[in-house]
Amino acid sequence: MAQDIGFQDPSGEVLAAAATTFGLLSSAARLHIVWALAEGESDVSGLAQRVGGALPAVSQHLTKLKLAGLVRSRREGRRQVYFVDDPDVVTVVQSMVGRLAEQEAAEAGRPGRLRGAGG
Repeated sequence: MAQDIGFQDPSGEVLAAAATTFGLLSSAARLHIVWALAEGESDVSGLAQRVGGALPAVSQHLTKLKLAGLVRSRREGRRQVYFVDDPDVVTVVQSMVGRLAEQEAAEAGRPGRLRGAGG
């Protein structure tokens, strides 16, 4: 659970680090990769198949996520297996994506609503 920091503003360094993390997760492809890895570890080919991306593109996304410390990898024989390194990031991703999926499902059931319409 996140530490309660009360009403004190976070430092500029903390805000910059958070912005960088959110920036990395602002890519739908990287968000999908983190979502997939939250369910369990995978190699790059399994992730590419799951997220529908080209192998080189998924590999580049994994490199960025790894450099940011959001995912890690280990060697298993000839393949690299990736996993989420930060459970708090998993919580944020699952909360936001899950919430939006629930909203989309609820709105899809309402007559007269356009998909993606603000409101």
